Amino acid sequence: AGIALTLWNVLGGGHIRSDEEEERRRQTGEKGRTALSGWERTPNEKKMCDALSVVAKEVGTEHVQAVAIAYTMHKAPFVFPIVGGRKVEHLQANIEALSVRLSEKQIQYLNGILPFDKGFPNNVIGEYGTYPFLLTSYATYDLQPLLPPVLPSAD
Repeated sequence: AGIALTLWNVLGGGHIRSDEEEERRRQTGEKGRTALSGWERTPNEKKMCDALSVVAKEVGTEHVQAVAIAYTMHKAPFVFPIVGGRKVEHLQANIEALSVRLSEKQIQYLNGILPFDKGFPNNVIGEYGTYPFLLTSYATYDLQPLLPPVLPSAD
């Protein structure tokens, strides 16, 4: 059982891309989506993209986007990322993500690249299995075991 997650902005608004793609955009003047922010990656986005490139080579894909999508789908049992794209190659990477299987070592590697910012209200609630006084003063909580993700089959 459990709850399904529908993830928004899995590809960082188009900022999850390879160095080659970024350079190609510089050369051609293609900027992509710029409504909410600039088209170039931040240092942290580049750092994560470099790590995704390492894992992409290990799993045999050229699409860092496929690895990013697969990574999110390996985090919980029922994850349904909302993906988009403007080109056929974006669609191909999205579909390819369904067949990418990451090892526990690769997941831990990606987990360690940048600190995770849980945001509000999670940064107030605390770590899994711990509850702050504010919550425990009003109720008791039964810790539920984490379920493994639904992984792509080899068939």
